[in-house]
Amino acid sequence: MEESLSEQRLGFLRQSIGKVMTNSPSNYMNWLAPILIKAESGVLVCQYTIRKEMTNPYHILHGGVTAGIIDDLIGATVYTMGLNDRYTTVNNYIDYFAPAVEGDEIRAETSIIKKGKTILNLQCEVFLPSKKRLIARGYSNMLNIG
Repeated sequence: MEESLSEQRLGFLRQSIGKVMTNSPSNYMNWLAPILIKAESGVLVCQYTIRKEMTNPYHILHGGVTAGIIDDLIGATVYTMGLNDRYTTVNNYIDYFAPAVEGDEIRAETSIIKKGKTILNLQCEVFLPSKKRLIARGYSNMLNIG
């Protein structure tokens, strides 16, 4: 029985579980250097260590980096679904709730909210597990561009 595209992609990702991801097709993901915790169809969980270059002048996690984590991980989540078509981000909506500082370990988890014929709506929550605190929650609509 032939392996589905989703299973092939998940197999590729799962080789990195517990390790820093350095072989992603996304250069930005490689720069973020997440540790992959979980990879399922439509769900990714990654852990990130906040580095100095990820912080703003107040020495807290830069909102743009948080947005980048959300956008990048949502894009990777679409990849796990094994869809033949390409998708691009239409919009991102992000609520910021709490800060994280250099050295903090944060965790991001994605999920599919709705899968339509041309639009996918996904969510990513970013947590500070040590304080059981939600840092940010983002939603994206992804458009099928063929």
